[in-house]
Amino acid sequence: MVRNLAYLVIGTFLFSGCLSFHETKREIEDEPAVVNKIQQDKKPPLVLRHVVLFRFKEGTTNQQIREFENAFCSIPSKISAIYDFEWGTNTSIEDRSDGFTHCFMLTFLSEADRAQYIPHPAHKELGSMFQPYLDKVLVIDYWAKP
Repeated sequence: MVRNLAYLVIGTFLFSGCLSFHETKREIEDEPAVVNKIQQDKKPPLVLRHVVLFRFKEGTTNQQIREFENAFCSIPSKISAIYDFEWGTNTSIEDRSDGFTHCFMLTFLSEADRAQYIPHPAHKELGSMFQPYLDKVLVIDYWAKP
């Protein structure tokens, strides 16, 4: 009888601990949803996307391309007008890239922010530093709902 009572007490303790752990785990799992909801509420209704595609000249080395990638990726830390930034290399299987291999997308909250970016010394330096390696640059800007 004492043994059964001991098992009951230990079982109750362990079970309540599991419930407590489960509730804590659920709160942690739910937290990103709350954060995402808060971020969604703070998203602007429209953003200005600035898409830049690059085609490198023949003979540009992988090292030169990596230096370009690193330099471009440092731009958002130098220009506060940039709201968001992402980039990648072409992985399309459609063979319609016309030799463009790199895409960088900068997001601005306003035309004024974009106007601050274009003449910024860090942006100008990037262009002049890597102009010898670039065969063609394509730029498209558009307003998007995030």
